[in-house]
Amino acid sequence: MSKRVVLVTGASRGIGKAIAVKFAKKGYHVIINCAHREQELMQAKREIESYQTTCIAFLGDVGEMGVCEKLFEQIRKQYGTLDVLVNNAGISYMGLLQDMNSADWDRLIRTNLTSAFNCCKLAIPLMLEAGQGKIINISSVWGQTGASCEVAYSSTKGGINAFTKALAKELAPSNIQVNAVACGAIDTEMNRWMDEDELIRLVEEIPAGRLGRAEEVADFVYHLGYKGTYLTGQVIGLDGGWI
Repeated sequence: MSKRVVLVTGASRGIGKAIAVKFAKKGYHVIINCAHREQELMQAKREIESYQTTCIAFLGDVGEMGVCEKLFEQIRKQYGTLDVLVNNAGISYMGLLQDMNSADWDRLIRTNLTSAFNCCKLAIPLMLEAGQGKIINISSVWGQTGASCEVAYSSTKGGINAFTKALAKELAPSNIQVNAVACGAIDTEMNRWMDEDELIRLVEEIPAGRLGRAEEVADFVYHLGYKGTYLTGQVIGLDGGWI
């Protein structure tokens, strides 16, 4: 097909939705996914289709390989290729490590890290067939520095960073670029647990003097997905100078 094709996981809201809409505005066919929020996912699908492009909305946990295989069957059947993969699916966990149970740990690892493995494993053959591709992983500044009371989340994002660097070396000879965006404090639902005083203190720590916007992440991810075949293996901070 003449248009390019992008898959964005975790795209029913927030950063993922903003990324999907950005690519739709640029004329891409868009596949969006989330695990549970079907109503929001379908709302995102309608918004994407308003830009005169096609959209597959797939409900399911991409941390499960069987679910991922069904998703990629649909992608291959409808489009036959995949130009850009954005691994955005992720959840957070706040609390002391000693209070975290093993089920919560496993869920975080599966959602934030295993999902990237599953999607990459299935996307790479499509990109190899096409002779090109872009993989963009959404990470966090906590993957670089670690955060107290977010040990598990920090661990998954640190894993994503190492995964990005290693996979980039593996795929560079095949003209597939792999990069990550290490987001700082972005104004999404994930950060709305803070009360007003906590938010003020956080913003005071950020040299830019504000939270980032999901649309700013989307603009940068689109740039990584559209431009440049020499930039690969990089974990790029987008944090207003915070870290």
